Amino acid sequence: MQAISTDKAPPAGGHYSQAIVSNGFVFVAGQLPIKPGGDREIPEGIEAQTLQALENLKAILDAAGSGIDKLVSVNVFVTDVEHWPAVNTVYGEFLGDHKPARAISISPQLHFGALVEIQATAEAEGRRAATFGT
Repeated sequence: MQAISTDKAPPAGGHYSQAIVSNGFVFVAGQLPIKPGGDREIPEGIEAQTLQALENLKAILDAAGSGIDKLVSVNVFVTDVEHWPAVNTVYGEFLGDHKPARAISISPQLHFGALVEIQATAEAEGRRAATFGT
């Protein structure tokens, strides 16, 4: 197993890794829409928050040697089902033609007042995924 860490996404805020590469897969921890850096800045609005969470996911996958096109499964948590159409639109634009398996769950309260959180599993990219860095 290899822990993945990059400063291009928010640091892990607890006792966990941004991602773990194991057995040919990258397991990415839930990504809140926090901008990289130390101030826990969250953009306003569900569209901007969804895009930021996806950008964080992409940065971690890139650091693992994988990518958005290697996503296998995605779990999306939203605070209100009313957000789902906007989340789905931003998600579809970000992923393009790639359609990994996906689940959505309603979570009435996410940390720091976020409206969305995204957790995912992707295929690793051979040797590059076995090494990590920023």
